[in-house]
This record gives sequence, structure tokens and C-alpha cells, in this order.
Amino acid sequence: MSTVATQASTALSLVILLVDDPAASARFYRELFGLEPVEESPTFAMFALPSGPAVGLWSRRTVEPPPAASAGASELCFMEADVDGLHAAWAARGLTIAQPPTDMDFGRTFVALDPDGHRLRVFRPAEEPAHGA
Repeated sequence: MSTVATQASTALSLVILLVDDPAASARFYRELFGLEPVEESPTFAMFALPSGPAVGLWSRRTVEPPPAASAGASELCFMEADVDGLHAAWAARGLTIAQPPTDMDFGRTFVALDPDGHRLRVFRPAEEPAHGA
């Protein structure tokens, strides 16, 4: 199979987070996203994000094959113009903040945690330096 053909036909459509309680996680993400899940069962819930990929919440006790790692080894990243404003809103709602708003080499960012410890990074890319400056 050609690498070019594989790349052209492959599109990220779903990110799955393994969670302890899909119903509790669905409540958390329902409030966070302001969306209803498009699918929900006792072991799985899925949110279709307007920006493209969906986020699935699958019971870590029923996923096959069983997971070899725990939460926190990856991040869901959200681009947001008002990083500080969203940080204040999420902190006011009681989200655990793992990293307060910080300027890093790629831009302004903060990290919150979901109930299972999955990292939610919000960022605004650094502005490009003006040419000839």
C-alpha cells in the first residue's frame, strides 16, 4: 500500500478517553462543551465537536484490549483567543487547574484536568514577529 494513498484517505475523526464512569464524565463534558452527547450508553458516550473530531468517553473496565497506561499522558488541546478569560470561567466552575495561564514559547496556555485526570490544554498561539522589525 502506498504511503501517499494512506495519508490521503486517513482523517482523524474520534479521540477516545478511557474513564472510570462514562455517565459522570458525560455530565462533565456536557457542561464543558455546552453540547449533548450524540451517543450515550452505560459504557460509552460521544460528543461531536463543531470543529471536527468527536470525543468519546469509554469505560476503562470494558475497553478491549485493556489499557496499559493511565490518564495524563496525553492532552486534548483547544485553541482559544481569550485564554485568561476561559481559565477564570473554568476555575470558577471548579475545574482542577494543573497549570495557570502561562506564556510559553508557542504562546499563552493553561492546563485543566477532567475528573479522570485527563489534561485539557487551552492555548493561544504566539503572534508571528513582524517582518523587517
